[in-house]
Amino acid sequence: MHDAVHLATFEQYCLVAALSFIAAIVGGVAGYGTGLILPPVLLPIVGSEAVVPIISLSALLTNASRLIALRDKFDVRNAIMLASCALPTCIGGAYVYTTLGGKTVTIVIGLALIVLVPLRRLASKAQWRLTTPGVAVAGSGYGLLVGATSGSGVVLLSILLAAGLRGSAVIATDAGISLFLGLAKTAVFQTAGALPASAWIMAILIGCCATPGAFLAKRLTAHLPIHVHTDILDGVVILGGALLMIQAMW
Repeated sequence: MHDAVHLATFEQYCLVAALSFIAAIVGGVAGYGTGLILPPVLLPIVGSEAVVPIISLSALLTNASRLIALRDKFDVRNAIMLASCALPTCIGGAYVYTTLGGKTVTIVIGLALIVLVPLRRLASKAQWRLTTPGVAVAGSGYGLLVGATSGSGVVLLSILLAAGLRGSAVIATDAGISLFLGLAKTAVFQTAGALPASAWIMAILIGCCATPGAFLAKRLTAHLPIHVHTDILDGVVILGGALLMIQAMW
């Protein structure tokens, strides 16, 4: 985990910059994107061990821009509860990542996400929602996942939907929680030596190119009916689960 990340070529930097902008638009509409779209591109450039630390660092900028763009939709109560419960396990998960791989865990997460959408819809028809203790327990589990994997933000998306949030409130609250946990996660990676200077360069490039995409996404979602946006979110949860499995097996 302490191996240096090699500097990319100019063409590789351009490719990452373009995909970062696209991923930010997807993330602004769907609630996530960078953590699943960029790893397959980054992996051959920076190596497998550097992918999660770089994505975590760049996410500080992408989540901050998303939160600013949608700050009026931010759900403070759910954000505080989830973030406080997830913080200890997030730190533990990030530490575990610096010592172990997570292929099997990622495959299990992907399968769980695919199953989660129909279960949540059934629960919605039965007018069941995640209670306050349920949100707390889910937050603790999510913290472990987000600390040790890339792309697990889709799990947080599912938790927020199950807690009753809809549309842009899901995106804004997701961004706020992810920003808070990302600071802790990045601190662990920096302390463990997983973020050399070359990794900072790549992460800052991703964050800067993604920032305009968050504000463009806000315009795209401004006129979407809540039920349509929720359908989109459900669709990307299933897609995210499939991509996680493919990423892990690849």
